Amino acid sequence: MSEPASISMGIAARYATAMFELATEAKALDALQADVAALEGALAESDDLTDLITSPIYSRDETEAAIGAVAKAMGLNDMTGNTLRLMASKRRLFVLPALLRALREKIADHKGEVTADVVSAKPLTKTQSEKLSKALKASVGKDVNLNATVDESLIGGLVVKVGSKMIDSSIRSKLNALKNTMKEVG
Repeated sequence: MSEPASISMGIAARYATAMFELATEAKALDALQADVAALEGALAESDDLTDLITSPIYSRDETEAAIGAVAKAMGLNDMTGNTLRLMASKRRLFVLPALLRALREKIADHKGEVTADVVSAKPLTKTQSEKLSKALKASVGKDVNLNATVDESLIGGLVVKVGSKMIDSSIRSKLNALKNTMKEVG
């Protein structure tokens, strides 16, 4: 991991730990989980929000006021809004995506769940998602939440990542392996 990335992860981990502990004490984990999902959705959909958290052209005051307005408009928990404003005043909003991932992991671990990142060539049907969740639960021993995305370049099959384990059964990877084997032969 590069040094700036590890610094970002360290900052995000400290904020995530503080937010998680505060939410646990206040018995507001469900509210925090809803805020995490809302912020992840907003970041995925809004280029303006992504620009706000990453661009250095905005002053601390402008960023703090803007993120406060976003938090209020989204109806986020007071603790989440205050944390976002604090991060803006300290010029730390750039770690927001890593913070959200860390919070999602802490909440899932607390609930005895694990998140599996699943990439498929086509969107999974509900039946396929349920079968995959059951199979992963049998393998991992915990309830599994699927974070499904689509990548048509896979051609077919799945790429599943649970924690540090990755299973790549995509046709693209099989074709690449065949290509490498043929290079060795000829």
